[in-house]
Amino acid sequence: MTAATLAFRQITRTSASRPFTAAARRTPAAFRRIPVTATTFARTVHTAPALPSRARTASSIRTMATTAASKRNPTPPLVPFRTHSPQPNASKDTPLTHVFFHQPTSTWTYLVVCPTTRKAAVIDSVLDFDPVTNTVSTETADGLLAFAEQEHIHIERILETHAHADHLTGAAYLQLRLGGNPAAFDSEIEPLAASATARIPIGAYSAVRETQAHFARLYEVPMEELENAFDELYEEGSKLRIGDCEGEVWHLPGHTECSAGYVFGDAVYTGDSVLLVSTPPLFSGRLPSRSGQEADSFAVLTRAQPSIGSARVDFPAGSATRLFASSQRLLSLPSHFRLFSGHHYAASPTYEGGNRCSATVGEQKALNKHFKEGTAPEEFVKMREERDKELNEPRLLHQSLQVNIRAGRLPKGKDGRPYLRIPLHAPAIL
Repeated sequence: MTAATLAFRQITRTSASRPFTAAARRTPAAFRRIPVTATTFARTVHTAPALPSRARTASSIRTMATTAASKRNPTPPLVPFRTHSPQPNASKDTPLTHVFFHQPTSTWTYLVVCPTTRKAAVIDSVLDFDPVTNTVSTETADGLLAFAEQEHIHIERILETHAHADHLTGAAYLQLRLGGNPAAFDSEIEPLAASATARIPIGAYSAVRETQAHFARLYEVPMEELENAFDELYEEGSKLRIGDCEGEVWHLPGHTECSAGYVFGDAVYTGDSVLLVSTPPLFSGRLPSRSGQEADSFAVLTRAQPSIGSARVDFPAGSATRLFASSQRLLSLPSHFRLFSGHHYAASPTYEGGNRCSATVGEQKALNKHFKEGTAPEEFVKMREERDKELNEPRLLHQSLQVNIRAGRLPKGKDGRPYLRIPLHAPAIL
């Protein structure tokens, strides 16, 4: 048995010796090194719009460098899928939320903004990746930065809800463009301001260190390479500040050990702990509560019903029991609190209406088919574990994890070029 086989078997089983995913039960015979093409980041630099003099010092990206490259290849601002403003009676800690959708990976990215100071955090950013050509590009991340510049938003923190297995995070790229250290990345990447020196921190829950250790063994990554990947590691109850909005970190294990939610006022960014799916109209009117009293109107759910409900738990240290406990913690919040999801999966490729990134706690308790009010823990655990046995590996599993345990930095070979290690499933004779 090869070292690669031993490593794969070790890493793809939980403490209960359960396979990582159904597809992973076929142990790979070897690894394949795949070169990755990274677009020349300097060519994606775009020209900043002129800002009013009073707004320049508070600009999210200060003043962008105007270069010949930026004139050739300007990146237009992304258009938010939706903007959620704080409700009139919302807590003072409730931010403005600009929502962006990355269709290739069905991922929601959130630009969370303090309404008074325009300071902001980016939650679950994305790099573009073409698995056919193995090309990484930054169009989506650049578009988000262009939108922030256009709106005079100052990004001061980058947050990850967990180590994602379905998309490549743009955290490290955003950090560099917002004032990181070019020597730590690619000398061709150009910060948005020549004078930018402050390092915008990348934060995640502290258990990400365990996730790093798991996959460092699988992909043969030296742990010292991962030591400083994340600038801030949070614990349960850690406080975060975005301008005048104070938030709190919640540990939400189950999907992964390092899963976390970020609570700001009545907005909760849950990562993959709560999922939504759009479905054709099924319901109209009001729903009664368990006590028989009339609940808030759910007419909006005629277009989007939270019917996927929960994330898979067949990752290392994943647990259906713990995911149910995390879901119940979220559902213990007041009914008007909004739970922002990490993904949107369409129920039908032809259905266009009703895409949503969030649902209130009241909506989830009434309609989430996985853990709606009255669901027994053992019922959920049985359903979740049986469902996971039918699932294939995430399409970008190995590509995502090798990048995301590095907080978005690309793995490099001895020749300095970016490479990925992909385990192969092959006959033992080969």
